[in-house]
Amino acid sequence: MRPRLRDLGITIGHYPTGAFNAITDIPGVAVGHCTVLHDRPRIARTGVTMILPRGGDIWHNYAFAGYHSFNGNGEMTGIPWLKESGMLGSPIGLTNTHQVGVVRDALVEQSVRLGYTHSFLLPVVAETYDGWLNDINAFHLTREHAFEALNAAQSGPVAEGNVGGGTGMICHDFKGGIGTSSRLVEVMDGRYTVGVLVQANYGDRPLLRVDGVPVGQLIPDAHTPVPFKNLPGPSSSIIIIVGTDAPLLPNQCDRLAQRATVGLARVGGTGYNGSGDIFLAFATGNHLLAQGNRFLRDIKMVPNSQMDNLFNATAEAVEEAILNALCAAETMIGFHGHTVHALPLDRLQEIMAAYGRTHEAVKLQGER
Repeated sequence: MRPRLRDLGITIGHYPTGAFNAITDIPGVAVGHCTVLHDRPRIARTGVTMILPRGGDIWHNYAFAGYHSFNGNGEMTGIPWLKESGMLGSPIGLTNTHQVGVVRDALVEQSVRLGYTHSFLLPVVAETYDGWLNDINAFHLTREHAFEALNAAQSGPVAEGNVGGGTGMICHDFKGGIGTSSRLVEVMDGRYTVGVLVQANYGDRPLLRVDGVPVGQLIPDAHTPVPFKNLPGPSSSIIIIVGTDAPLLPNQCDRLAQRATVGLARVGGTGYNGSGDIFLAFATGNHLLAQGNRFLRDIKMVPNSQMDNLFNATAEAVEEAILNALCAAETMIGFHGHTVHALPLDRLQEIMAAYGRTHEAVKLQGER
């Protein structure tokens, strides 16, 4: 396993992280991956990632949620009803562009198996395009792969980089994929956790910045080859999932999702025309039982005047989650022999040290 950003002595932001520096620092949140890698009969570099906002309870104990589309050339199912109701009532699936339907159907089937679908389910599944490394039109994924990701979901450390839905993804012309981070936030009535998970598949090399340092400009093609050379690259996208245990209302979740844009911009994402930059935020601070005898419910909320720290924490966690995806991802050879190189971590450390942005860190051996 390659080190994460903080293992390299590079710290983003000012807020403390949770124990795992992951979205699973939010109590009850679980993440599972299924990674599909093979060369025969066709090249597979793909997978599924599942985020369970309340673990298995999300099927019947909903969470308030909101959504933001920074650039809408992408897909996230279930959004019209989520916007209408303000609630999320299923795990969140992440996969490749051409297999959203398979994962979505698997979530519906799982809810039926568990007895949680009383009339209908409109689950949330989002995608980014992995067709440069993965033979995407071979349709490798099945519902069983989605079930495997669900069954693998757990709290604690989260695998990053070339795993799950992020297996075949590319970020700033380096190998990308899954990344996560968290922040602890103090407000007037206590401490809350903000956690982020990204599926990063966007961006050009020259725009990449790490804590404001123009790293992408300082790692040219001559040092680490870019995957596309003079060819037009594939459409690029990023899915960002923000979670918190703060008691937020749906419109406040919308506002939190919008702030993911700030963290993306800090790393170098500008929302290209061909990019699906779609963000969802959920809040587990209120309990919304799908069925029960109580008609009226008591709902809590953080005052809007106390949201600023949550906004700042979201931006920091998004920025670090993307960089963790870049640090964790390994060089991959895939479809048609395409090669996408990993971010060279020794060079990253050299650059950041030259700008005075590192502290004590792991010493890398032969990382190129």
